[in-house]
Amino acid sequence: MVVSLASAEAGRWQSVSMITERSVAGRAPGVPEDAAAAAVPETRRDFVTLFRAYLALCKPQIVELLLVTTVPTMMVAAGGWPDLRTLAVVLIGGAMAGGAASALNCYIDRDIDQVMRRTKRRPLPANTVTPRSVLIFGLTLAAVSVVLMAVFTNWLATAMTAGAIFYYDVVYTLWLKRRTPANTFWGGICGSAPVIIGWAAVTGTVAPLGWALFAVVFFWQMPHFYALAIKYKDDYARAGVPMLPVVRSTGRVNFEIILFTVLTVASSIAAWALGRDLGLGLIYLLAAIGTGVAFLAEALLLVKRTRAGEPAKPMRLFHWSITYLTILFIAVAVDALI
Repeated sequence: MVVSLASAEAGRWQSVSMITERSVAGRAPGVPEDAAAAAVPETRRDFVTLFRAYLALCKPQIVELLLVTTVPTMMVAAGGWPDLRTLAVVLIGGAMAGGAASALNCYIDRDIDQVMRRTKRRPLPANTVTPRSVLIFGLTLAAVSVVLMAVFTNWLATAMTAGAIFYYDVVYTLWLKRRTPANTFWGGICGSAPVIIGWAAVTGTVAPLGWALFAVVFFWQMPHFYALAIKYKDDYARAGVPMLPVVRSTGRVNFEIILFTVLTVASSIAAWALGRDLGLGLIYLLAAIGTGVAFLAEALLLVKRTRAGEPAKPMRLFHWSITYLTILFIAVAVDALI
């Protein structure tokens, strides 16, 4: 399972770059290099450095967000707790698939990562690991994740897992990301895939409610990542990546942020209507309305600031969007249990 989180995995790298920074320096922030070297044996430092580098390549915070949407979806598909073996396989296989796609993305994007300030501390630009080792690591994780899904789930969930990895790294990263400002939109397909993969792993098919939850995550990605693209507009321009805020007017970006926020909230209400017979009740409905109103209000506030010539503060929308999605899917899980 993969996140497209495609064009704008940028903001996640604020945290991941701290991990990588430690990898490059071999020490915790604020600790003098000489002191760290004296305190830790060379062999252990080498192991810790490599471990942190490979962990950073997997973008664990993105994988975590994927699993936040997957587990509640599996619960509502199962009408409660799904089979624990299936749950464990999807969690492990999904995390490995997401890590594989992220590592391969880092391998493919290593050229532009060198010229962007926010990504130059990643393991490859920092020369902590070699491109060949990252390629082997990513392909190995991808193969193992697909085999796990094939052995312990079903053909549909397996095909979706393999397809999501391929789409993210080949269709999105190699093709769409550097060629069209619609990259975030089309990349959102694989970012939403974990929802339907989880549903398919439980039932062998995908019900209308599964597709509605897929739509929530799909539309959510546009305001989420456009906010990041506004923040890192200069970085994307420097690298020649045609993110929407780089190549289109502020008015166009504002319009799409509001449009896709509205579609996100509308999809969440549609999910309630489709899921009433499957366990989605009042708790989910109240969460969808309450968080949806707050999400839309934050998007409108960003637009208001830009129109007034004030600092846009796009990271407020970015962080709230994560809170929105987390609360919404927790409500899915709660209603599935009760």
